[in-house]
Amino acid sequence: MDALTYIIKLFQGGVGNLASYLAAHVLLCLVPAFFIAGAMTALIPKETITRFLGRNTPKTMSYPAAALAGSVLAVCSCTIVPLFAGIYKKGAGIGPAITFLFFAPAANILALVYTGHILGADLALARLVLSLAFGIGIGMIMALIFHKDDAAHDEETDLLFMDQGKLRRGVLIFLLVLVFLLLSGTLKLDVLTAAYGQITVPIRGMDTFQAWLYQLIPFDAAKGEEGVSTQGAILIGLLILIGITAWKGLRDVIEGFNAWTWPALTMIILTLLTAAVGMDPHTEGLTLLFTGKFFGVALNLAVLSYMGYRFLQSNELNEWLWESWRFVQQIFPLLVVGVFAVGILRQLIQPDWIRFLAGANTVAGNLSGVVFGVFMYFPTLVEVPIANMFLSLGMHRGPLLAYLMADPELSLQSILITSAIIGRTKTWTYVAWVALLSTLAGLIYGAWIDGTSLWRLGLYLSGFLGMLAAVLYLVNRWNDRALLTKTATK
Repeated sequence: MDALTYIIKLFQGGVGNLASYLAAHVLLCLVPAFFIAGAMTALIPKETITRFLGRNTPKTMSYPAAALAGSVLAVCSCTIVPLFAGIYKKGAGIGPAITFLFFAPAANILALVYTGHILGADLALARLVLSLAFGIGIGMIMALIFHKDDAAHDEETDLLFMDQGKLRRGVLIFLLVLVFLLLSGTLKLDVLTAAYGQITVPIRGMDTFQAWLYQLIPFDAAKGEEGVSTQGAILIGLLILIGITAWKGLRDVIEGFNAWTWPALTMIILTLLTAAVGMDPHTEGLTLLFTGKFFGVALNLAVLSYMGYRFLQSNELNEWLWESWRFVQQIFPLLVVGVFAVGILRQLIQPDWIRFLAGANTVAGNLSGVVFGVFMYFPTLVEVPIANMFLSLGMHRGPLLAYLMADPELSLQSILITSAIIGRTKTWTYVAWVALLSTLAGLIYGAWIDGTSLWRLGLYLSGFLGMLAAVLYLVNRWNDRALLTKTATK
């Protein structure tokens, strides 16, 4: 293979990964997530967030609350990041916010159930226990390391949101409907995936068009690549139209609706509905399958439209759309760059490396599992069958757990996006701790697989967590004394 051919292959890998991601995953996850993040910032008073997730909230409440909130969201890390941005911008402490960011994609309920079904209940239990322990631990560590920045951030949010009143019931219901919209489009339940009706649009040659798409953007299903379907191509076209209309209709929407605002909102609704139907191209045309997901998304959009008209004031509606568009501008370009880069890097990683690097429960093997998580990112639930493939290629179950814990957290695009929200220093500190503790988790679980007593491992883990808790306690006491001394000298 000459250099030009190899470069073209790498480029096709990047384009194919980006196209398949946008076509298959971004819409029903990311679009509602952006609107939820915008609603958190525009509509929820800061006191509502800080009551449960604030830096001064008792740790026995804030960290379990962050983990519990993350456990019900069966979404990937790219979808969690806008929600993380929303709660952090509105005043959540860096510690609880980081716990939410870590735990939600790593150990949400659906991911655990799917892990247990495909890879075994033992791996699912290890994933739950270690993700919970280390997720809370990383959050506390981040809160201690950056306690000064956290205090400054808290004061900044006080100034930004000091004029907001109490959370109204209508606003709360509006936010819940947004969450239901996210869940109805992402949950893999039979009632949502089953088709309840269909129609065929007589457009001949759709099967040829689908074959052309697969030829244009080659993919290898064995590596978890998905290719671009006919529906995906339609959705990419609709995304481009959303970008054009939203740029003109939502950029200055805080000043009021203009001629482009309603077309932008209409395109968003149409795109979500298109993403929710099933499509089957064949020689006779294109069959549209009306799934439970379609009816769930349609119902939530209808209720959302009514709630926005009925319960939101015009300035609240404008601010919600404006904040949502700000999150899109901040996050989406970095997501595109990251997904494209991952597609290129995935072409460089050979399956034979997996057995060589991660075939034994060693420090290097578990660290390799973490590295695979950075460069071979897959959306939520997709990483489980990919992990099963790694297992069949010879990966030890210890490094496999390290991969499953790191993959949702440390994907290249997630690192880029998180850096844009909390800064490079905090992001790379977070990355380092996730890499370290994911490696440790793999070593612990792998040692049990290799025959180490569960009681001994429990003792080791308890000792480590106890030591970590003691260090955190002492550092916290030192910080409190330093603050009192500083206050007394003023």
